Amino acid sequence: MNRLKYILKRVLMAVPVLWLGTSMTWFIIYQGPVDPAANLLSGSERLTETKYEAARTELGLDQPPLQHYVDWMWSLFTLDLGQTWLIYPGSSVGALVLDFLPRTVWLGFWSVLIAVCVGIPLGFYAGIRSNTVADYIASVSGIVWRAMPNFWLAVILLAVLVGSESLLGFDWDSFLIRLPTGVTGNPGLSYMAGDPLALFTQPRDTLAAIKKVLPAAVVLGSASMGNEMRIGRTAVLEAKNEQYVEFARARGVSGRAIVWKHVFRNALVPLVPVITTEAFLLIGGSVLVESVFGINGMGKLFFDAAIQGDLPLVGSLMFVFIVLLLSINLAQDVLYTLIDPRVGYEGT
Repeated sequence: MNRLKYILKRVLMAVPVLWLGTSMTWFIIYQGPVDPAANLLSGSERLTETKYEAARTELGLDQPPLQHYVDWMWSLFTLDLGQTWLIYPGSSVGALVLDFLPRTVWLGFWSVLIAVCVGIPLGFYAGIRSNTVADYIASVSGIVWRAMPNFWLAVILLAVLVGSESLLGFDWDSFLIRLPTGVTGNPGLSYMAGDPLALFTQPRDTLAAIKKVLPAAVVLGSASMGNEMRIGRTAVLEAKNEQYVEFARARGVSGRAIVWKHVFRNALVPLVPVITTEAFLLIGGSVLVESVFGINGMGKLFFDAAIQGDLPLVGSLMFVFIVLLLSINLAQDVLYTLIDPRVGYEGT
C-alpha cells in the first residue's frame, strides 16, 4: 500500500467517526433532558406560549425527530451552522467561528511549540544521560509540571503578571489582555480578525500577537511539556538498547552519528501520537485558559455558550471541534509516513 492510498484510507475511516460524533451531539442537545427552546428563553422576563412555540419552530423542533436530525446533519455538512441566540444574538455561527478560531489556533500553535521545544529536548537529554543528576532533575521537573492543573497555573501566572512591578521590579502589565465590557464587546486580539497574512508581512503586529498569547501558551504547554519529556526519555532509552544501535557501534560509527541518525529519529516515532493528540487537548484546555486570560477564542466562546445555555451554538461548536480532532489525527497519520515510510507501504 503506497502512501497516497494509506492517507485516503484514513480519510475514509474518519467519515463514520464524524457521523457518529455529530449524531451523539444531536441526541444530547436536542433529545436530552434539557429543552433547548425553553432553555434559550429562560432569561426572558415574560415567557409566553407564543414565544416558546416560535423558538421551537425556529430550531426545527416542531418536526418529527428523524426529519429534524436529517435537516440538522445536512446543515452542518453543508457548513450552514445557523445563528446564535444568546451569545452575539443573531450573528452567524460560521462568521463567529472564522473570527474566533484563528485566535485559538494561534494560541494552540505556540502552546505546542513551547511543549515540543522544551519537553522533547529535555526528555532526549535525560535519556542520553540516564541515571545522572541531570536525569533525576529533569524527571522530577517533568512530573511536577505534569501534576500542576492548568487553571491553577493560569491564576498564579496572572497574579505574577499583575504584581510584577512590586514583586520583580519591572512591569509586565502589557502582557495582559483587557476583558471587553459585556459579551457584545470587541473581541480581544482584534489584529487576528483581519488578513492572516498580515502576521507574516507586518513584523510589529506579529510580535504583538505572540506577546499577547505568550502567558496563556506557557500555561497550556506546561502540562504536555512534562508528558512529552517523560515519553521522550523512555523512547531514547529503548532506542539505545536496540540491536541496530549495537550494530552501528560495532561498525565504528561515531557516538554523535548514532545518537542523531539512529536513536533520536526512532525515538520520535512514539512521540508523534502524543504530540498530535495533545495538540487537540491543548485546544480543548483553552476553554479555561482563554477565560482566565480574556482571550476571545473558540474555548471562551464555547464556555460562554455553555454557561448561558445557548445549546444550538454548543452543538455547532462541537461539530467544529470534532472536525479539528479528525484533522489532527489525519496530520498524525501523515507524519507517521514521513518519519517511518514503512507505515504507508505496509499499511499498518
